[in-house]
Amino acid sequence: MLMGARIARLVRTPNPSLVLALVSLLSLVVVSFGDTDTEILLTFKDSLANPSALSNWNASIHPCKGDRANWIGVLCLKNKIWGLQLENMGLAGLVNIEILDTLHTMRTISLMNNNFEGTMPDIRKLGALKALYLSNNRFTGEIPDDAFQGMRSLKRLFLANNAFTGKIPSSLTTLPKLIILRLEGNQFGGRIPDFNPKVVKVVNLANNQFEGPIPASLSKMGASMFSGNRNLCGPPLQACPLTSPPPSLPPIPSANPQLVSPKNTSYGLKVALIVVSIVLILVIIAALIFILSMRKQQSKELQETNLQDSNKVAAYNEGEKKVSESGGMMKRSELIFLKDNIERFDLQDLLRASAEVLGSGNFGASYKAVIMNGETMVVKRYKQMNNVGREDFHEHMRRLGRLNHQNLLPPVAYYYRKEEKLLVSKFMEDGSLASHLHANHTLDKPGLDWMTRLKIIKGVARGLTYLYNELPSLILPHGHLKSSNVLLDETFEPLLSDYALRPVINQEQAHLLMTAYKSPEYAMNGRISRKTDVWCLGILILEVLTGKIPENYLTARYDSNTNLATWVNEMVKEKKTGEVFDTEMSGTKNNKGEMINLLKIGLSCCEEDLETRPELKEVVQEIEQLREGDDDDDEEFSSTIGEVNAIISRGNVKDESFFSFNR
Repeated sequence: MLMGARIARLVRTPNPSLVLALVSLLSLVVVSFGDTDTEILLTFKDSLANPSALSNWNASIHPCKGDRANWIGVLCLKNKIWGLQLENMGLAGLVNIEILDTLHTMRTISLMNNNFEGTMPDIRKLGALKALYLSNNRFTGEIPDDAFQGMRSLKRLFLANNAFTGKIPSSLTTLPKLIILRLEGNQFGGRIPDFNPKVVKVVNLANNQFEGPIPASLSKMGASMFSGNRNLCGPPLQACPLTSPPPSLPPIPSANPQLVSPKNTSYGLKVALIVVSIVLILVIIAALIFILSMRKQQSKELQETNLQDSNKVAAYNEGEKKVSESGGMMKRSELIFLKDNIERFDLQDLLRASAEVLGSGNFGASYKAVIMNGETMVVKRYKQMNNVGREDFHEHMRRLGRLNHQNLLPPVAYYYRKEEKLLVSKFMEDGSLASHLHANHTLDKPGLDWMTRLKIIKGVARGLTYLYNELPSLILPHGHLKSSNVLLDETFEPLLSDYALRPVINQEQAHLLMTAYKSPEYAMNGRISRKTDVWCLGILILEVLTGKIPENYLTARYDSNTNLATWVNEMVKEKKTGEVFDTEMSGTKNNKGEMINLLKIGLSCCEEDLETRPELKEVVQEIEQLREGDDDDDEEFSSTIGEVNAIISRGNVKDESFFSFNR
């Protein structure tokens, strides 16, 4: 009784210290079992042999901010980690997928074009995964039969160009949503199993060691999907050899002397002739069928350059969608998506949507379309890409689709046709920087203030830096930077558009239309370089500060007389620097020193001499140092103005002391 009463009292009046201890213990349990996304990714990074390419992965900042990623190679959706896109980073070591199994929102992983090794990672713990890309690594060994068991969401599996051996895992054939499977360039062998032809669109098995007949479920694939396998046969390759002997001729009656007579001999000859004739006819028919099938095969192979690659890419992006357009512009077409986190629609949805012409730019017309799910898209029609091959175009679009930065407007989808290409992106309600700088402003819609303009320039610089880091092989990572290609979101964060299109624009059209080819170096030497984007950035900075339209972009070639930088230099020479700045720019009273510093940065970018013009990295460093707060030091502004006027009045426009701006 006493013991029971004591327990009752403890229950009624809990000990505060005991409660505190229990809470502390509970918090420890929560912490130990509730690793954050950040900790999980950092653990995954530490498991890699050389994670230097992931240098901005650190615990001080969350990997995601809404749908945008703060960490390189991370794909985000609603502040959750949607996927990893760690491609072309020189990463190596073993892939420990188990580290990621608690990231329940993970839907896509791409580790292509690295140096990973070892056997096939155990991905079954990521049961909700939709896409896995491991092509172009050093994976080896056989893949267990049950390696993909239970992965009912898996749609795309890329294992090409590794050193896998053995048979195709049987668990792959049971996946209900598998659309595309790429196993080419390995050492797989044995018979090819059956796949569900109603689901699977592409199965690429080229350059392996498969043998035997191709199953009927895959017989409609292109022949190149099976090339490089010596012992494969059946459609779409050559017919398999006959396994049973051909039927024999009926026996000729024996030459029994008692049965031989002129009548019987004549009858036997007739039967033999009839049989021989039938055999000859069958042989001729078989030969004709063989010749026709060979011609059909040759014709099919001639068309494969156009059809096969189209099918592969379409399957890579949720399968084929073929529609018709009233007006005959596009009779059969497919819209190919570049992002997994975009709700799908097809070209017919765009054609049915209420459309509004936004304008006709250098490359073609742009249309605003509100599709059935309520999303508003911009469709740009390009007619200056006719010389681009299908595979080159697809590869470059996929490359752009992998880019992910808060200051880039990513392409959502694209359409390829030999005569015409379409690029689809999200519509930005706040329009372009050009429309804000050069529109007629009112009290309800005033011009951009200084702080907003500085924010925009910083965002543009960051977007350019990302392009330069991600596209090191391109001479012009942007190539068409101008204010109409800088779009603004609802917070005036800039988004670069029409970037990295030089590889897919016809050469002669690029020279006429792209702003990079209106630079002084192209006019003087017929050349462009990575510093050409710096020149375009300088013109953009001066346009933002002055509010004037760069007339040089309206001419066919560079003309120093219409160059905005020339006008600014002339104004400073005449000691009219204060008149350079846009009169509609508010918020300048206490920020004139920073405005002058940005003006100097812009002028340095517009140097005609490439040797004197700074590298983009230097320019961005100087832009980032500009303060976004108020500057009350009007005396500093006056001295800076005096310095600029003094230098330019002496004729030293290219004086290093002016253009170095404390570099």
